[in-house]
Amino acid sequence: MASVKNSSAKSRKRVVELQSAIKKAEKSAEKAGKAAKRASHSASKAKKARHEAIDAIKEMRSENRETRAKLEKYAKQRAKDALRKKEAIKKARKALKKKLKKQAEADKTKAKQRKPRKKQRKKAVKTRRARNRAIFAMQLDQALRDFDRDHLWHPYTSLTNPLPVYPVSSADGVMLTFDDGRQVIDGMASWWCVIHGYNHPHLNQAAKQQIDAMSHVMFGGLTHQPAIELGQKLVGMTAEPLEHVFLTDSGSISVEVALKMALQYWQGVGKPDKQRFLTVRGGYHGDTFGAMSVCDPVGGMHQLFQGMLPQQLFAPRPDITPGDSWSDDAISDFAELIDRYSDEIAAVILEPVVQGAGGMRFYHPNYLRKMRELCDRHDVLLIFDEIATGFGRTGKLFAYEHAEVTPDILCVGKAITGGYMTLAATIATDKVAKGVCSDDMVFMHGPTFMANPLACAVANASIELLLESPWQSRVQSIESHFNTALEPLRALDAVADVRSLGAIGVVEMKESLTVSAVQEALIDEGVWLRPFGKLLYAMPPYVMEQEQLHKVTDAMSRVVNRL
Repeated sequence: MASVKNSSAKSRKRVVELQSAIKKAEKSAEKAGKAAKRASHSASKAKKARHEAIDAIKEMRSENRETRAKLEKYAKQRAKDALRKKEAIKKARKALKKKLKKQAEADKTKAKQRKPRKKQRKKAVKTRRARNRAIFAMQLDQALRDFDRDHLWHPYTSLTNPLPVYPVSSADGVMLTFDDGRQVIDGMASWWCVIHGYNHPHLNQAAKQQIDAMSHVMFGGLTHQPAIELGQKLVGMTAEPLEHVFLTDSGSISVEVALKMALQYWQGVGKPDKQRFLTVRGGYHGDTFGAMSVCDPVGGMHQLFQGMLPQQLFAPRPDITPGDSWSDDAISDFAELIDRYSDEIAAVILEPVVQGAGGMRFYHPNYLRKMRELCDRHDVLLIFDEIATGFGRTGKLFAYEHAEVTPDILCVGKAITGGYMTLAATIATDKVAKGVCSDDMVFMHGPTFMANPLACAVANASIELLLESPWQSRVQSIESHFNTALEPLRALDAVADVRSLGAIGVVEMKESLTVSAVQEALIDEGVWLRPFGKLLYAMPPYVMEQEQLHKVTDAMSRVVNRL
């Protein structure tokens, strides 16, 4: 019985397990059915999407075929257009070529009809180009020109009503080139100093070599080879008694130094009352204070300062020319003054043979000989100012050589560097130097740029160039041409005098010249000169060619004939 019960319990348990398994199986079948249903739905959607994609691809391919067809059509049209354009250009070029050929033939025909000379055509082209350059330069540089006019003083010119100025861009040989392209022959040698012409290779080289070594060093307590060599050259080329050199930085300062030497000399030898200077009217010695005092007090440039300057003694201007027969009467007034005031006179100072900026007048060399005798007789020093005349301008290396006399003190400058930079020298005899420095006195003068090495180096090169050149024959040739070319102007009513000496040619008018008008007329002639007062004159570089010299005197003649 117990075993039957156990068997019955196991059976029921098994039934329950089977029922549970059937339910699980039913649930799994239900899940599987749902999953199959979902899979079937997804497969349907995928199939639909595939069909849609295929349709889209077919549509895109159709559109691509249409686009390709359009592009091919457009390319063909472009090709046709390019071909038509090429044909049109070819046709236009052919027509233009034909037209140009026809125009050239017409121009050739007209040219043959006009038959212009080659020089005239070149001149027309040159004039047109010069005009264009002038317009361009005026537009470009107007601000600079305005500043120059409003702020920069030029020599002997009013700042409120200035004379015209002409900008220079370069200079070479004897030619100046203006900013506007015009070129003029420089008949002034830049106020008489550019004796070798501009941009000379020998002087350029000297300047470049020296500037690479040193451009400047103080001369107090130091020295240098360029200054020593220049001193040797100046002592060697001047008269034998002139032995001691004081290097200064301008011609006017050279004169100041000479005046101070004379005053200190008499202090040194025990005659301190000798404090005045005797000279002649019509002279010019510079624009500094002491130099102004020995310039012409009436007809000179410095009348404004009379009454402020030391009062010096003035003899009448020498009026006996080199071509006149000598008479001692020519120096009688001078002799009377030196005789009367010899105890007060420290020195006589004058420009030998040629009075430069005071009037461009030439006087007889015997005047210097007699003056030397009078100075020696009355114990007065003699100073020659050769700033303008030194280094060959009058046909002699120094103008005092015309009279074969020697001064006690000599001033030189201007042409000493060939016009490259400012430099001058005062050269004294041993007698003067020892008197100045007696009783251990020192000479109280020492410019900052005294003996500037760069200036001294170029001066050495300039002097070498001068002495190695045929300068005498060149100057003689210039003088001969001046005599021939300018002398006919003497017959004109407006002309007071015509004179020449060495490389100096002067036409003196009866009336004062209008500087700006005369200068403009000369520039139109292709020549640069700087008239002043009643004087139209030329002092050209020694290297000027005959053709260029002819142009200078031809321009002077044409301008004078129009006055």
